[in-house]
Amino acid sequence: MKALDIEAVQAFVQVADLQNFTRAAESIDSTQSAVSLKIKRLEDTVGHRLLERTPRRVRLSAQGLAFLPLARALLAAHSGALGAFGAKHRRLVVGISHHIVGAELPLLLRQMKSAQPSVVMEVRVSTSRELLEAFDRGVLDVAIILRHDSRRLDGEVLLAEQFGWMAAPDFVHHSGEPLPLATQAEPCSVRSMAIAALAEGGVPWTEVFVGGGVLTVGAAVAAGLAVAALGRRVAPPGTLDVGPALGLPPLPSRDVVLHTNVSDAQARSALRTLSAAIRATAA
Repeated sequence: MKALDIEAVQAFVQVADLQNFTRAAESIDSTQSAVSLKIKRLEDTVGHRLLERTPRRVRLSAQGLAFLPLARALLAAHSGALGAFGAKHRRLVVGISHHIVGAELPLLLRQMKSAQPSVVMEVRVSTSRELLEAFDRGVLDVAIILRHDSRRLDGEVLLAEQFGWMAAPDFVHHSGEPLPLATQAEPCSVRSMAIAALAEGGVPWTEVFVGGGVLTVGAAVAAGLAVAALGRRVAPPGTLDVGPALGLPPLPSRDVVLHTNVSDAQARSALRTLSAAIRATAA
């Protein structure tokens, strides 16, 4: 009986979750070619093609779908065996801007747990401004925020967040009427960005909903109540950018930036995985 290479199984699970060889390689601190070779050897060992590669995405084959839960169980058992003699736990306090994280949060948490089972992650979701202040005070180990200006250029840029004027497919705006807008309460940099764009474009607007976070604003948008400036990655499923159809001014992109001072191997490994998972959501 052939033995499975645990590193190859780990590479397979990462590719399956992130649907991207490059991001999977980043998450396990490897290279794309090395990950491809591990997957090929794993497929040779099990005697089945596990992944179907396309120019833009990687999908699981029928055999890959069947193998995935078994692969996860194997990795969990392997981690349990390694930690049988008391693995040292590391608490990592991570702050994430609510404009950045959306429906992919379960995937991000799974990736973090898979990379470092002994890392206990405490997640705080707030505004970019509040998170940066907390990070500077030493309250957070990690802050993942939107950069809105050039006053602070440190940190690692993960991706450029693209914003759109998001609305439900059945949203109707009557010509000549102010644009019904859903926003967050002040102070909110995305709110300021949206209002500034409308003012510059000479577009009249009226605030019809004020939310306490992106999830509530997104709910108002999905319900057809209004238009909102939202990152396309985190906008509610089924909504669309109505900016071009309504002649609304384009919104600028904003860099998603990771700030951290952690240096231990456990935390760095978990952050590599988190960074790769966030980048993968923009693919």
